Amino acid sequence: MKLFYLLSFVFLGIVSCSSDDETTTAPSQPTPEESMYFPPNNSSVWETKTIASLNWNQSAVQPLLDYLELKHTKSFIILINGRIVMENYFNNHASSSLWYWASAGKTLTSTVTGIAQQENFLNINNKVSTYIGNGWTIETLAQENLITCKHLLSMSSGLDDALGDNVDPSNLQYKADAGTRWAYHNVYVKLQDVVAQATNQTWSNYFNTKLRDKIGMNGSWFQSGDNSVYWSDTRSMARFGLLALNKGNWNGTQIINTNYFNEATTTSQNINQSYGYLWWLNGKSSYHLPQSQLQFNGSIIPAGPADMYMALGKNDQKIYVVPSKKMVVIRMGDAADSVNPALSDFDNTLWQKINALYQ
Repeated sequence: MKLFYLLSFVFLGIVSCSSDDETTTAPSQPTPEESMYFPPNNSSVWETKTIASLNWNQSAVQPLLDYLELKHTKSFIILINGRIVMENYFNNHASSSLWYWASAGKTLTSTVTGIAQQENFLNINNKVSTYIGNGWTIETLAQENLITCKHLLSMSSGLDDALGDNVDPSNLQYKADAGTRWAYHNVYVKLQDVVAQATNQTWSNYFNTKLRDKIGMNGSWFQSGDNSVYWSDTRSMARFGLLALNKGNWNGTQIINTNYFNEATTTSQNINQSYGYLWWLNGKSSYHLPQSQLQFNGSIIPAGPADMYMALGKNDQKIYVVPSKKMVVIRMGDAADSVNPALSDFDNTLWQKINALYQ
C-alpha cells in the first residue's frame, strides 16, 4: 500500500433539479500533497509525524524495535517527507552521541566532488593526475593516465584491490586497464586529495563550508589508518539522507546540481549494475560485492524498494533513500551479525520489518 495518495481532479457532476432550473455543485478539490519539510539549521527543532497519522500498522512497530535492539543497533530514524516518524536509540547510545559512518561516508566524498565540479574546480572526466600529479601509483605513465576521477567514483580504476587499504603509491598496482574491471577499493579516498588540490583548500574546510554547514550537520573527519572516516550524530546522517532524497536540494537551495546527483545514483559503469558514484543501487538485475569478482543475479536487497539508493558502511552503517515513498531510513550501530557479516541477511530482514509498517 502506498504511503500517500495523490487524487486527480474528480468532477462530481451531481445535478439537482427544480421545477424551474438546474444547478450543479462545484468540483471537489484534490487533496493537497504534503510539502517536503527541512529542519532548520543550528536548531534541535524537527517536525514529526505519528504512525497513526500515516495509517501505518502500529502493531508492527515493536517487532521492528526488538529486531533493531537485538542486532546491536545504536540509533534508528525514519523520515517521511522530511518529518521524523520514528527516532529510537539503543544500547547506551543517545541523540547527542557521535558515531562513525564508515564507508557510508563515501557518499559524502561523491557529493563534495560534484560540488567542486559545479564550481569549475575540476572535471570528473579528467585524469586524476591532472590534480595530484604523476606518480600517485606505481603503474606506468600510460596506465596511470587512463584513470579518471570518474573511475575512482565508480570503483573502476583497475588497481589491484587485493593489496589492502593502503593508498601509498607502492600499494597502488596495475590489475587491469581503468574502466574494464569493477573492484571495491579504498583508492576512492584520493578524490579528497583531488578536491583539496583543485580548490586550494583543505578537504575538511571545503567539505564543511560547501556541504556540512549548509544543511546543518555536525561532525568531523578523522584519519583511521589509511581511511578517512566521518563521525557525527544520527540526525546529521538523516540530514544528508534528506538532501539525497531531494536530489541535492536543501529547502530551495541547490547544494549539488540535480544532473550530477542523478548520475551519482544511477549505474555508473557496465560491470556492476548496482553501483553509482560511491552509492549502492537497489532493484537492478545483478550486482557485485566487495572483494569479489562474482556477479550475482537480482537485487541487493530483495525486500527493499526497487528505486532505493543506499550509503552502506562497515558494521551496518546505513542510509536508505526511497524516492517513491519519500522516505529516508538511518541505522547506526555495531555489526548486526558479528559471526559472519558477509552472510548476514540483516538488510533484507530489516526491510521486511519496515515493510510491515505500511503494507
